[in-house]
Amino acid sequence: MKNHSSSRNNFIIFFFHWLENRWATPAYSGWILIGIALSFFGAATNTMAGWLYVLSGILLSLLALNLFVAINTLKQLQVKRSMIEAISAGNELTIELVVSNPTKKTKTLIEIIDELPLELSGKITHRIESLPPQTTLKLISYAHTKKRGIYHWYNLQLKTAAPFGLFYSTRQKLVESKAIVYPQVLPLQTCPLIDTIGSQETKQQQSERLYQNATEGVTKALRQYRYGDPIRLIHWRSSARFGDLQVRELETITGGEEIIICLDNSSQWQPEYFETAVIAAASMYFYASRQQLEVRLWTADKGLIRGSQVMLETLAGIDFGVTKTEDIPLSSVIWLSQNPNTLSLLSPHSRWLLFPSTENKLAIDNLLGIFYDEDIPLQTLLQKPL
Repeated sequence: MKNHSSSRNNFIIFFFHWLENRWATPAYSGWILIGIALSFFGAATNTMAGWLYVLSGILLSLLALNLFVAINTLKQLQVKRSMIEAISAGNELTIELVVSNPTKKTKTLIEIIDELPLELSGKITHRIESLPPQTTLKLISYAHTKKRGIYHWYNLQLKTAAPFGLFYSTRQKLVESKAIVYPQVLPLQTCPLIDTIGSQETKQQQSERLYQNATEGVTKALRQYRYGDPIRLIHWRSSARFGDLQVRELETITGGEEIIICLDNSSQWQPEYFETAVIAAASMYFYASRQQLEVRLWTADKGLIRGSQVMLETLAGIDFGVTKTEDIPLSSVIWLSQNPNTLSLLSPHSRWLLFPSTENKLAIDNLLGIFYDEDIPLQTLLQKPL
């Protein structure tokens, strides 16, 4: 009996939902007015009182007018979405809708519901009191982002009860949307995992000491100091002359040395550890770039990736537990993993950032690295000496 009643209720809900999305359905006030109009009409047929016929006719005319206007208000209404600019986690997405009324009549009392993913902010509602004919209106909203990712959504809901609020009419529009939220990038001042990678005496380190001992003859250009630039690159005489800090851009002599940051996304991770590892990989990548080092990212499913834009988009959409795996680079790498058994696969002089549980901590011969500690902020941990 209960199942039969539940099925009947579901059918009624489905029917009215279908009716609202194709025509219109009465609001609560509409149902009341329908009841009053039918009562007057019933009383008129019993008493043959003309004024009751007039009252019921007026009420039914109001209902018919609201039904007609509500259905036609949403017709030919055009909604487009501007491209959403990518941001880093923790910032706000700027979402812009462009609503156009190409008809010769004013559209009033329109509600637009943008059905964003729950990871962003859920539904965002816009209300338009009046949209004159042949005009376009921009609707801007903001969604706070807490987690990196590539988000897709399609549903846009247009709703109206114009002009009296007696009938609701709804239309669904498919407007494809894509928002890219990059992982957070920490402003590292130093990073021993980057600074010490490779052999004990790499050509890169030798060339850096040559730069430290020389102030002329190796400078390619001067530019203003930017946050995160190494202090050793400041050209003090030029800074004193111009009144603000000037930084030398040096000719890079690397001898072919490059930094490869490897994120082991083929292993199983605890989700919160994996998110931390993604932030660490992005932060170390940009730190190496600021040091004018050749740097690339490696993931198990994508292989080697070059370029900060491609790297950020890759890390925005990356997930762990992938089945497709590329070969680990043969050169020294910086390895980020939760699986301590993978350290045996690394080349000599590689570095690692390991996210094990306490009982899995172990000593690794010939390889220096850092165990992740939840009690230490990640930025402090990445700047910690090995």
